[in-house]
Amino acid sequence: MIQVRYSTSPSDAETATTPDLREAFLVPDLFVDGEVRGTYTHDDRMVVGGALPGTAQLDLPAWGDVLGTDSHLERRELGVMNIGGAGHVVVDGEKFELDHLDGLYVGRGSEVSFAGDDAAFYFVSATAHATYPTHLLRHRDVEPVALGSSEAANERHLFRYAWGQEVQTSVLQFGVTVVAPGSVWNTFPPHLHDRRTEIYCYVDLDEQDRVFHLMGRPGATRHLVVRNREAVIAPPWSIHSGAGTGSYAFIWAMAGENNCYTDLGVVPVEEL
Repeated sequence: MIQVRYSTSPSDAETATTPDLREAFLVPDLFVDGEVRGTYTHDDRMVVGGALPGTAQLDLPAWGDVLGTDSHLERRELGVMNIGGAGHVVVDGEKFELDHLDGLYVGRGSEVSFAGDDAAFYFVSATAHATYPTHLLRHRDVEPVALGSSEAANERHLFRYAWGQEVQTSVLQFGVTVVAPGSVWNTFPPHLHDRRTEIYCYVDLDEQDRVFHLMGRPGATRHLVVRNREAVIAPPWSIHSGAGTGSYAFIWAMAGENNCYTDLGVVPVEEL
């Protein structure tokens, strides 16, 4: 199954009720046993989804009524990350083994399926103008960037999987940020991407923990309370930041006008 989310203006978000905000920007229930689920957002036409294969092998759906194609990747590229136990992704008949937080970039035109009893595959697709090779991106092989500090409660390690450098893509960028033990803040101070949409998926939270995700225009922020394995859509006009009640990580994915990783505008704290 796939849901469709329409673009929302910042002024509408500032006057929305909590249920309205959650319906527009929060993506829950992506992971259901034996299913592939997705959400299509009109913000940069990204698709975010989850596959929980169990004992079956699940194909990436075409969702032709929404995407207008016979195959999901006919005009798209794909980023996949395993947020569960060991599993594998089959791309055009070739098997790629993925452990926890391992990633995979898949180029335009490929056929994809998911397998693994304990695996949980999170994926994001975006429109693509060219075809680039598939790349296996092991978490242990990605050199992290240390950010923040324990004094500011925002110490974290940023793992850039596909970000416009070593792995070539059309517009898609993705990776994972792991918040250090004892820290709570992610992406703080926050920033904006005027030319790109970004989607966060919060992972590795304990059942009782939550992330308080901040969104909206600077000076008029709102918040969403997010559980493990839930995603949040951040349109180009919205900041994206948050603080958690326990240990967590978040997968970030971007698509839009370009794939320049540093194309962002920092928002000073005094402007919030």
